[in-house]
Amino acid sequence: MFDAFAAALAPHFTVIAYDQRDSGATRNPPQPYGLGELADDLAALVAVLGYARAHVFGTSFGGAIAQVAAVRHPARIDCLILASTFRVGVPVASINPEGFPRFAELRARLPESLPAFAEYFFTPGYVAAHPDALSLFTGNKRDAGRRERRSAVLAQPVEISLAAVKAPTLVLAGSEDRLIPPAHTLSLVREIPGARTAIVEGVGHVGTIQDPASMAAQVRAFLQNDN
Repeated sequence: MFDAFAAALAPHFTVIAYDQRDSGATRNPPQPYGLGELADDLAALVAVLGYARAHVFGTSFGGAIAQVAAVRHPARIDCLILASTFRVGVPVASINPEGFPRFAELRARLPESLPAFAEYFFTPGYVAAHPDALSLFTGNKRDAGRRERRSAVLAQPVEISLAAVKAPTLVLAGSEDRLIPPAHTLSLVREIPGARTAIVEGVGHVGTIQDPASMAAQVRAFLQNDN
């Protein structure tokens, strides 16, 4: 998901990407966990790698983790970029009340519904031009326990005040995001002191794959020119 995006940033920054609990190559104990534990993991990773602070980029679910980390571990976060994400603590169904029922229906009918399902993450034109992008949704190797723990994360209550975020913050949205409406993502600036916004035109939910160069350019401009 971040290969091309990280490569675009690597000439300018030390770039670290990691697999969260029950994701990719990470193996963890079977105990349940929530956004708080995932935020603690992020802060612990920064420390164990020998850094005092790091810029943090979080998109979608990762953006929720980044919000919690910014409140719980302000000393570990230099600048914060929240992309295509949702406000922690808001009922998920309320974020996209028209789109989520259709999204859930398509997900239940996978893999036959794969092309239509993918359009919640990428624009239709991108899916048509890059059919290989569909493989993103067919390679899930989580076992039943890992899937159960991941799906339970957002059901666990967590309350944070975004007014407590001290890090300079950029809120970034793709103009064509059908999963998390851009207006919802951008509304985070109403709560985060001094936060700025940017929109990447023509990009859906997974901008780091669809247009990594434009996403990286927004991040570079924020980190290098504005802070």
